[in-house]
Amino acid sequence: MPRQPRLDSPGLVHHVMARGIEGQDIFRDDQDRENFLQRLDACIRQPGGPQLYAWALMSNHFHLLLRSGERLLSPVMRRLMTGHAVSYNRRYKRRGHLFQNRYKSIVVEEEAYFLELVRYIHLNPVRAGIVKTLEALDRHPFSGHAVLSGQRDYLVQDTDAVLSRFSRRHKLAVSGYRQFVGSGLDQGTREELRGGGLVRSAGGLAQVMLRSGENRELADERILGSGDFVASVLQDHSDNKENNPVSIEETMLNIEERYGVNRKQFLGPGRGRAESRARRQFYYEAYESAGITKTMLGRMTGRSHVAVMKAIERVSAEKERMADDE
Repeated sequence: MPRQPRLDSPGLVHHVMARGIEGQDIFRDDQDRENFLQRLDACIRQPGGPQLYAWALMSNHFHLLLRSGERLLSPVMRRLMTGHAVSYNRRYKRRGHLFQNRYKSIVVEEEAYFLELVRYIHLNPVRAGIVKTLEALDRHPFSGHAVLSGQRDYLVQDTDAVLSRFSRRHKLAVSGYRQFVGSGLDQGTREELRGGGLVRSAGGLAQVMLRSGENRELADERILGSGDFVASVLQDHSDNKENNPVSIEETMLNIEERYGVNRKQFLGPGRGRAESRARRQFYYEAYESAGITKTMLGRMTGRSHVAVMKAIERVSAEKERMADDE
């Protein structure tokens, strides 16, 4: 099944998750985590970057709660994850993928779920057994809870957006926030906050569709929110696609113009330098912008899924190195 396109536009709140390949660690020690936080800091500080409200770094995955800025989320996350993977592989003298596929992003209805997700994300160390109490979580340095509790500095985290929902006075706001988090210590894993929204909470898409017309709400597993919210996000996404269409035909034309290589050459078996370079860029842009799957790209060019994946990762790594040099 072709992957669904990402849902993104300025101002949307996202619950972002990424996991190590086959459950492997993406952070082996505190230095790995601090390196990741430095990269995240740089990504957020970029002009038009996202706002960060909550985060948690575990051993084999991470959670972020972000609001898209003028720059869309995809290039920000690509820079963050590619940079971390390159640094991690260099440090441990390893090769290959670090993350399990691309990151997962759930668009969130802010009014209903913002604080619930802040709490859910910050309680990850408790659910994993890394810390046992709220007091220990206050001091745990790799969750945004410590920043909100005043036990850690991380200037790019927007603490006011969270604390102002509890009180205008800082001490009362921190106290109210901690009480709110503490009340969720025994909630356990809330699957609906990890994706699926109405679909998951209703027992699956089939159950949603079985509801009567007056009780049925529009549902999408990429969105956590009410039927009205889902409809508004999908409409905005549709409008954006109409205003900024990216087709496979346009992608091929752009590659032909930029690299001076016709599509028969970069879609064919040729192994020349110009053809190979154009083919790699075609894979990257068709995958990221036109939403074409790696399997389909492999079939188009007579190459394996693995070859396409490696080509996309090579272009992504090159873009990350160029961004770091700026």
